[in-house]
Amino acid sequence: MSPLELRRAKAHLRKSDPRMADIVAKVGPCRVTIHRKGSTFAYLVNAILRQQISGYAADAIERKIAARFGPELSPAQVLAASDDDLRSVGLSRQKIGYLRDLAQKATNGLPLDRVGRFGDDRIIATLTEVKGIGRWTCEMLLMFRLGRPDVISCGDYGIRKAMQKAYRMRELPKPARMLKIAEAWRPYRTAACWYLWRSLAD
Repeated sequence: MSPLELRRAKAHLRKSDPRMADIVAKVGPCRVTIHRKGSTFAYLVNAILRQQISGYAADAIERKIAARFGPELSPAQVLAASDDDLRSVGLSRQKIGYLRDLAQKATNGLPLDRVGRFGDDRIIATLTEVKGIGRWTCEMLLMFRLGRPDVISCGDYGIRKAMQKAYRMRELPKPARMLKIAEAWRPYRTAACWYLWRSLAD
């Protein structure tokens, strides 16, 4: 999202939803950062290795991968490496399986270099064919790599928790209620999610 789009998103959210207006006023300018560096394959490798571990542990694994294989893993490197090679950088057996499946599918025609041309639903349908890649990972890619402006992740705990707090709900909201509330945020639901995450940090 461009600086102009971010300003428009901020103005729209303030105007369209009083609860979101309070969050925007507290958080300030919208600073959604798009991560375009490197390949989509490398982005997904990073997403897989970060599953269910701390940021500190993931950073350590990234450093070991860079030292062993170079700054960015390729499908060919994943397929050529032995399980011992991959375990030596801190990857579990399950994640090795996920990375091999991703690398095999990328080699056999998974269109990672073209997904940016697809619609959101097609991207999710395409990438969730890979073991270890679920809807949440696809939504994060849509938001923070492809810069899609109107994405909401109803399965994200942080977003659910922030909505519960902002809208004074007794329980974490279910997807249907989240989508109903988020209708007012269109076409800037990505920015709204960013504000919800930030509201928990402030």
